Amino acid sequence: MRVLPPIFLAGNGTSRSLECPILQSPLAGISDQIFRKFVRRWSPKALLFTEMVNAKSLELGYGEEKVSELSEESGPIGVQLFDHRPEPMIEAAIKAESAGAFLIDINMGCPVKKIAKKGGGSALLKDPELAQEIIKNVSKAISIPVTVKIRLGWCESSSDPISFALGLQEAGAQLITVHGRTRRQGFSGSADWEAIAKIKQSLDIPVIANGDIKSARDAIKCIEITSADGVMIGRASMGAPWLVGQIDAEINNQKTFRTPDAKMRISLSLEQLKLLVSKKGNHGLLIARKHMNWTCRGFPGSSALRHKLLRASTPNEAMKLLEEELIKLN
Repeated sequence: MRVLPPIFLAGNGTSRSLECPILQSPLAGISDQIFRKFVRRWSPKALLFTEMVNAKSLELGYGEEKVSELSEESGPIGVQLFDHRPEPMIEAAIKAESAGAFLIDINMGCPVKKIAKKGGGSALLKDPELAQEIIKNVSKAISIPVTVKIRLGWCESSSDPISFALGLQEAGAQLITVHGRTRRQGFSGSADWEAIAKIKQSLDIPVIANGDIKSARDAIKCIEITSADGVMIGRASMGAPWLVGQIDAEINNQKTFRTPDAKMRISLSLEQLKLLVSKKGNHGLLIARKHMNWTCRGFPGSSALRHKLLRASTPNEAMKLLEEELIKLN
């Protein structure tokens, strides 16, 4: 397994270097500032993203909460935008750059119907000319690099991902992340790493592989097949904010990473719950429930603990459950 070198992105006046080739995907409802804080604990140099941002909302000023805290990040933070209209994308990219974005990523792969039916996300896979126009105009409007997240196409019968990716490269994209499924597949079936390999062979810019990477072993196999410059970790990191750091350590032949044990997982859940409640009040418990449900797994008694946590009616009740579990482990 080759050691992955840093990834250089020229930009339009402001160059960037990704020292860690393992990227954390933006995840709706997941990758908020608190979640990112935990990812950085294990991988301080990784490129993380805010949750995906609607360019129109940022343009109009009511989506700014997602980018208002960029200056507080301790490592590189990208903003992923979606829309199908060049002008709002330009305005949103300018605002995100001003707020401190490390780079701007244009989403052309999101399969969610409410986004695609309006022309954004994966719908752009059906309109290469518009996709290129967006990249070209956004790249000219800002100095930081513009990258793109795509899928293999809208559906298997009409996909031509190599031509699509070449067009984005020509338009000014500095890096392309490829999820190895079509939009029609959603998250079903298996990611086609061989197809990503063909895209990588055809491009001069860096390519990041995405899809079905749940462990360091998966990442190593994916890179061997695709020759990608790095990998992006998505849903597998839900409840496992250490995964990006774990994969980075093992891919680059560092010391073998020890997966967090029961005590650390419970402590992490308690810390995350307290931070969410401190920031969001009682609503923080609602947000924390899904994280606790994912994180508190894989150890004796975890199923019973999750059952109690999901039924806790107040933050204090949930905190007490976690604290009592920690006492049992001491």
